[in-house]
Amino acid sequence: MNETDVVIIGAGHNGLTCAAYLAAAGLRVKVVERRKVVGGAAVTEEFVPGFRNSVAAYTVSLLNPKIISDLKLSEYGLKIVERRAQNFLPAADGRYLITGEGRTKESLAKLSPHDAGELDGFNRKLEEIADVLRAFVLRAPPNIVEGFGAAAIREGFNALGSANVLRRLSLEQQRTLLDLFTRSAGEMLDEVFESDLIKALFGFDAIVGNYASPYAAGSAYVMLHHAFGEVNGKKGVWGHAIGGMGAISQAIARAAQQAGAEINLDAGVREVIVERGRAVGVVLDTGETTRARYVASSVNPKLLYTRLVPSGALPADFLTRMQRWRNGSGTFRMNVALSTLPSFTALPGDGDHLTSGIIIAPSLNYMDRAWRDARDSGWSRAPVVEMLIPSTLDDSLAPAGQHVASLFCQHVAPELPNGRSWDDHREEVADLMIATVDQYAPGFAASVIGRQILSPLDLERQFGLLGGDIFHGALTLNQLFSARPMLGHADYRGPLKGLYHCGSGAHPGGGVTGAPGHNAARVILADHRRLFRA
Repeated sequence: MNETDVVIIGAGHNGLTCAAYLAAAGLRVKVVERRKVVGGAAVTEEFVPGFRNSVAAYTVSLLNPKIISDLKLSEYGLKIVERRAQNFLPAADGRYLITGEGRTKESLAKLSPHDAGELDGFNRKLEEIADVLRAFVLRAPPNIVEGFGAAAIREGFNALGSANVLRRLSLEQQRTLLDLFTRSAGEMLDEVFESDLIKALFGFDAIVGNYASPYAAGSAYVMLHHAFGEVNGKKGVWGHAIGGMGAISQAIARAAQQAGAEINLDAGVREVIVERGRAVGVVLDTGETTRARYVASSVNPKLLYTRLVPSGALPADFLTRMQRWRNGSGTFRMNVALSTLPSFTALPGDGDHLTSGIIIAPSLNYMDRAWRDARDSGWSRAPVVEMLIPSTLDDSLAPAGQHVASLFCQHVAPELPNGRSWDDHREEVADLMIATVDQYAPGFAASVIGRQILSPLDLERQFGLLGGDIFHGALTLNQLFSARPMLGHADYRGPLKGLYHCGSGAHPGGGVTGAPGHNAARVILADHRRLFRA
């Protein structure tokens, strides 16, 4: 039997971030990871001989700059470069929109002078609100507690602090914030713009990892969630980690180990040990036991509470609600090895647009139909595909003259109807995804010399992403902020003493941010000081 101060379940980037902060504060920390590599979904692997790519998570923007600075990740090898263009949206009729610094308005003006005139105002509204809400990313949201006591007093002060943050918004901005939390992105975009492609640009952000139509209530918040990011000090910019997303995880792991954390791989957890209402350690699949003062979990909260924590140890109402925790992001992920770069009919040949996020979804109606298809039959006949070609920015990923591409594809049903299995349809759907790109870039299918396919079922098996959910739980109003993962537990503390949430199932949610790990570490350290202060 081993003993430590903190045992962390899962060596995803959030678990590693939590470990790095706790170890730097002087606690003994052990991270246990089921897989043979750190990083969770933020990993880089060779998927075809000579071709490496980010396997699941595939682009950088939301990684919090404070965490990059605190953990000195650049000293541990992390280098992030910006895309030379941000996004490229081709249409079937040959029109296109290309975005980025100094590009967006000029490109949009060719499609709609009216929309070019509206763009700055719409962006400004989003940016003003995103600037204020960034203050909530690295702090626990107000937690709802019963009764009156120390916890209620603490949360009262937290609520006052949150109110002071929101006071920075004008009344009109608060009205816009309410719209963003409750309305659909489609409705809001239709009120401002007339061109399909500019609406599709923002609308895509509303459905990334969101198994819903852009006209679904609450989808506007998902659009806002993706506006929080920045790269190298530039807000709203997306980039690429040299070496792939695994470079982020490797840098955080090195920072954690340098601070004294121990990381054990090939060490899956079978059960959380609970004694007298307190989590006191874990039992591994091997039967090995590690006891700890605190247990922190970076896995999906539904997985934690329905598979790892003994059901008899949990309050019945809590367990019932957690069994209903909504997962499923409509995601089908592919990596492809290419013999040559694609050439798009709308903008032929090489160029900065090939370094961007290439969005094949030319209208909100296209996205809406894709979701309806998936809901009815299991996958979209005309799917939404975002393609990145990171080898245009990072020549370490592929042999000279060849390339790798990431395909983030939606919509697909997390579970196929009528009892069908993704194992029987993954190749068929992969062919469809490649054919969809080929419609806009003829010859793309012929250039594919190898591929890696990850259906929702594959994502669940390989990374523990239940239903293929990249966010560890849908970003819906009843699973956000003070309700993530549940009212009463938004402070990173579970229903058992000594048990904490440090993964994307906690506030502020999904994406490669590091924020849940950072925030959980602060809570664990605060509790530790209260218990053991001199």
